[in-house]
Amino acid sequence: MNSPARRALFLLAAVTAAFAAAGRGTLHAPGEKSTDLAPNAGRDAYRQIVQDQCVLNWTQHNDPSPCERVILTGAHADSFGYALLADPDGGAHYLLIPTQTMTGTDSSELLDPNLPNYFAEAWRARNLLAKFVGHEVPRSDVGVAVGTAATRTQNQFHIHIACLRQDVVDSLKQAADKMTDAWSPVTVGGFPFQARSLSVQGLEVSNPFELVANLSQDARHHLGNYTVVLAGVQYQSGPGFIMLTGNGPSGDLLLDSTCTVAGGGG
Repeated sequence: MNSPARRALFLLAAVTAAFAAAGRGTLHAPGEKSTDLAPNAGRDAYRQIVQDQCVLNWTQHNDPSPCERVILTGAHADSFGYALLADPDGGAHYLLIPTQTMTGTDSSELLDPNLPNYFAEAWRARNLLAKFVGHEVPRSDVGVAVGTAATRTQNQFHIHIACLRQDVVDSLKQAADKMTDAWSPVTVGGFPFQARSLSVQGLEVSNPFELVANLSQDARHHLGNYTVVLAGVQYQSGPGFIMLTGNGPSGDLLLDSTCTVAGGGG
């Protein structure tokens, strides 16, 4: 299946899943820690939850529990897709987890041009944050991030969806006017990164992992050493994104599950 067709299927499936979720109400009280983690699963917990619970419940009962949503391109449990799971530690923090077994950024399959654009799908799922905050979160307060292979605690690939720290939002606002579509050094939230701009349309047609791999030969051959962050930003020309990467601090450190920046408190 080509990428445009797969994107269309994902969009249709996501709309269907969102309507189904709205019809059955909230699975977990926003901000509470989840009790649904597979016992003694260790670093395989996310994969087990998604494949053995969420996908089966969705395909058999039209209920994604314990996930918030399950989006599949087909009607069978082995169909390609992803699940959206509330972070086990609670707060305004969700995880996009593929339904197929995948490792993290150290996997070369993330550069496959036929792979779904998980970053675009994660960004579309940011409306889940409103369940914790109580209102829609401005796009410039939201970030999605993938940590480095060295810092992750789960083997299954996943993307963090959460609010940005207030100081990170401030840093990005200051840097926005200097951003171009070429990588350049920037300090965000006190950490050094490489940064570049990305348009709204650019996210739909680009593979963020390929953009990071184009940074250098080291990035292409050691992608697992690099974190990837996509943050909403408002340019003078309109809404867009700033992409951050680097082989230092993990990008999820820029996120804040209390969502203080948008009035989440916590």
